[in-house]
Amino acid sequence: MSLGLGALSVAWDTGRFYSQAMAGGRGTAFGQAKITRGCLYLLSASVALSAFFLISKDEMRAEIARFSAASGQSLWVDLKLWQVFTSPLLQVEFVGLLFQGFMLWMFIPSLERWWGTKRFLKFAAYTSVIAVVVGTLTVLLVPSISRSYPITGLDPFIYASIVAYGTLFANQEVQFFGVVPMTGRQLTIGICAFMLIFVVVGQAWGKGAANVAAMLTAWILTNGGWTPKIWWLKRKQKRIRKKLRVVRESDDPNSYLN
Repeated sequence: MSLGLGALSVAWDTGRFYSQAMAGGRGTAFGQAKITRGCLYLLSASVALSAFFLISKDEMRAEIARFSAASGQSLWVDLKLWQVFTSPLLQVEFVGLLFQGFMLWMFIPSLERWWGTKRFLKFAAYTSVIAVVVGTLTVLLVPSISRSYPITGLDPFIYASIVAYGTLFANQEVQFFGVVPMTGRQLTIGICAFMLIFVVVGQAWGKGAANVAAMLTAWILTNGGWTPKIWWLKRKQKRIRKKLRVVRESDDPNSYLN
């Protein structure tokens, strides 16, 4: 039992790692960071797949999308489950690819430096997979949206990273493009408000649901109240407790030796 409690304690500390904020000083200036290893991995994979898609002819684009892009139809009806991992890496719009590249190069590396590459990539996986799942379910269940509408790109992870930054460095002063001073919280509120307005005006409900799901996941993780490992270990601890029973001295087969 003590081993289970010890493992749960370690998991809790791991979860808290996402929520540890900087004690003081100034945050990384927005627009002045240099890319880190994990961000470079994500950017390279996204650019490789997306650039190949963008320069291909229509027939090849259709094949790439059929294999990589998750939609309500492909993920939940055709059961192409691998698309929860491939779809975030496929950006079908050049402007969107530029936005992702800019954020991964100039802004998001500050999170990786704070967490470390391993935890940063786990964060990217959590938020991206949940975004694809929620986005495709929305596409599947909302009658006004085509079931074949794809949920692609790293945008949900990008917005989740902005939420994480605003939570971790809420009171830290940052420089928006090195010009406009603001706190991490103000930066997060401004960008997230812009995203929500864009979703409402464009009625992009599938993408909006994916973005919001990723952002909520980021908020939960960075507030330190819950992580997948904590949930799993708590369930394991409950199973162990069910198997425990009070042992009386008379139940000990060797008690007559005493």
